[in-house]
Amino acid sequence: MPCPDCGGSVPVRQRERHVCDDERWATYQLFQLRDEVAGFDDQLAAYLDSPRGRFELWDAARRRHG
Repeated sequence: MPCPDCGGSVPVRQRERHVCDDERWATYQLFQLRDEVAGFDDQLAAYLDSPRGRFELWDAARRRHG
């Protein structure tokens, strides 16, 4: 059976004693979010093209240049 947290193959009898490897856990969590990660650039570009996003860009530039 796959571990629901790290995706590792765990024999049914050992499920209660299973401890997820940190690196495997992180990789599996990122895999679960792959669609959101893939769409981030498009979402950010759309936000920065919106009135609110343009204001945020203007305000950040204003603050940076004092």
